[in-house]
Amino acid sequence: MGAVPSRRIAAAGALALLLAGCGGTAPQETAAKHPDFSGFWMLARAPVEDEVLKAKLSPDAVVLQDTGAPEYGPGDFGGLKLTAKAQEIANAWKIEDDMTVSNTCRIPSIVYAMQGPFPIEIFQGSDLMVLRLEYFDMARVIFFDDRFMKEEEAPHTKVGYSIAHWEGDELVVKTSKLKEATITNNGLFHSDQVRVIERFRLSPDGKQLLSTQEFEDPEMLENKGARFITWNKVEGDHVRAYDCDPSFAENYAN
Repeated sequence: MGAVPSRRIAAAGALALLLAGCGGTAPQETAAKHPDFSGFWMLARAPVEDEVLKAKLSPDAVVLQDTGAPEYGPGDFGGLKLTAKAQEIANAWKIEDDMTVSNTCRIPSIVYAMQGPFPIEIFQGSDLMVLRLEYFDMARVIFFDDRFMKEEEAPHTKVGYSIAHWEGDELVVKTSKLKEATITNNGLFHSDQVRVIERFRLSPDGKQLLSTQEFEDPEMLENKGARFITWNKVEGDHVRAYDCDPSFAENYAN
């Protein structure tokens, strides 16, 4: 993927200092206590439906089949049952509205962004974890307790407020305080009351990061949704700048 730009190395160094200042630990120390997810991860072409993680999904959660590049067409929401409010919004949605200069660089929330066909990079400490997404240059801070910020203090953002705990070798991340955004990129949106549970674990050989994402939003959905997401470990690389250019929408103007 070419040489790593010096500004990427500098950014990685700055994040390492942040983790150290917040009680972060060296990778070998982290690994001695819990699996170490640190590193650069490229989205796998097809997600692994890990049986361990699958068994922990809610019985009423419908599994979406849109991880990565595939997307549902208009009116197809993968089995999600929409409330009257969500259906009204979906009926009024037009793809042409998204392909405008004002909307084409509108940032999604992690509900849609985490499964996008772009890499992620993880910096893992003992008190928090930084998860950088190449998609829209997003960055998540995942806390392991509420010493730095409590949920009621957190503003609504596209990355939300995430707090995590370990269940053996499995990381469980619960996220709230998300701003309204798309779920399936075809007219279905979640509200600012959506709640997300993610589970992460390494494959036995450590070469894949396996994950499930489950979300519920009674304001917009009558059932829960879920996705399987898998990333492959790539050594020696870092996420690059996404740099969304709104003028890209002009290609669709005519």
